[in-house]
Amino acid sequence: MESAARLDEASAALEDLQGVLATEEPIQEALQGLAEAAVRVIADAGAVSITIVDGENASTAASTSDEVIRIDAEQYASGEGPCLEAARTIAPVRVAVAEAHDRWPVFAAAAEKAGVLAYLSAPLAVGEDILGSLNVYGYVDEAFDPYDEALLRLFTTAASGAITAARRSTRSRQIITNLTKALVSRAEIDQAKGALMAVHGIEPDVAFQRLVEESQTTNTKLVEVARRLLESLREKAE
Repeated sequence: MESAARLDEASAALEDLQGVLATEEPIQEALQGLAEAAVRVIADAGAVSITIVDGENASTAASTSDEVIRIDAEQYASGEGPCLEAARTIAPVRVAVAEAHDRWPVFAAAAEKAGVLAYLSAPLAVGEDILGSLNVYGYVDEAFDPYDEALLRLFTTAASGAITAARRSTRSRQIITNLTKALVSRAEIDQAKGALMAVHGIEPDVAFQRLVEESQTTNTKLVEVARRLLESLREKAE
């Protein structure tokens, strides 16, 4: 009966999570929703956090408790701990805090201070691209079993997908922004070229070459040269 109830709760939470991820909310909100869903589903989960690894830097992107943010921070500062181990090895890490003092003393001390007795972390990864880890904190010694580990994998899959989609969306927006800037710059350069043609009665290629030469001589971007020329012409016209 307990397993059936846990499955029902998991299904409900994952349905809610699917709704959150489908709304294209900012990644911070999506990950926070994922953390809150995980703490509902995973038995004995007292809190959940999500670690994002960017090169040598790690940070907590979402959390259901301020206390575990501090435990995460201790791991990042010391450069070791189960959440970083899960990310490095791309494998789940399940540990009893009382047995972690020799391996991760800083983490163990911070966890015990907060009353955390058990810990489960699973990597967030897409192929060989390491994104971070999803971390579950328990306040009882016997917290977490293989079933919980399997559930956590579902959440890491969802989190990895959300992060990947957000990065893709951010990159797409940046490309569009850059393209817009390029088009605006091109229009200003064309206007400046046309002005030179009209003032000096020269051919398009010659006008463009004059802009290029001014850019090289003054070590100024071509679009800035064009803007200055257009501005000087507007001032003369006034």
